[in-house]
Amino acid sequence: MEHTCRFTVTLFLDFYRSRDDSLESNPRRLRPGKVSPRLTVPSHIQRPPYVNSRQRPQMNDGPEIHDEKGIECMRASGKLAAQVLKFAGTLVNPGITTDEIDKAVHQMIIDNGAYPSPLGYCGFPKSVCTSVNECICHGIPDSRPLEDGDIINIDVTVYLNGYHGDTSATFLCGDVDDEAKKLVQVTKESLDKAISICAPGVEINRIGRTIQDHADKFKYGVVQQFVGHGVGKVFHAEPAVLHFREQ
Repeated sequence: MEHTCRFTVTLFLDFYRSRDDSLESNPRRLRPGKVSPRLTVPSHIQRPPYVNSRQRPQMNDGPEIHDEKGIECMRASGKLAAQVLKFAGTLVNPGITTDEIDKAVHQMIIDNGAYPSPLGYCGFPKSVCTSVNECICHGIPDSRPLEDGDIINIDVTVYLNGYHGDTSATFLCGDVDDEAKKLVQVTKESLDKAISICAPGVEINRIGRTIQDHADKFKYGVVQQFVGHGVGKVFHAEPAVLHFREQ
């Protein structure tokens, strides 16, 4: 039997901000757009328990352990999430809005008989998270068009046959400068190095140490306010996976 973790890596370099942090002084600062009404999901598609619930979703007590049937279900949901993410990445071009990306992602998910896990999670109003430039994660799709030189993280989670599949990636929009490209490259390298050490018996804190060791070589910081997590029947499950050095 197995349990499954999902973790992403978020490094940062303040390449979009000047010494003066005001919106007026720096036109590259991200500004929120208009959020359209939430999309509907056909009634025959299975919903996660938190949808339309007044109770806040909680992480489960201890990691989920999955039998062979559960693992197959997780492979199916993970495969669909990966396919949706790949499709979403093809949409990234100057001029498209993140709201348009959300609508396309939403349609692909429900066309495959799955539920977009973010929709209705703790009140989240959209079917995918789109985090542009200095937005670290969990950005809400809106009417702002992507601009030439933006970077965007797209975070896709689907709920299929009672299991969540969760994945994300950062995409370059148009002609991105070398500084931003390097940030994305080093972040991906940190993630790949962390994945490569994962195996039965490996202490979880080695993941964060591996990530930060690589980031330090390039003088990047590691965001510590958010963590990786287990995933399965529960959207955000134990164990929590820190992305930085800890004891």
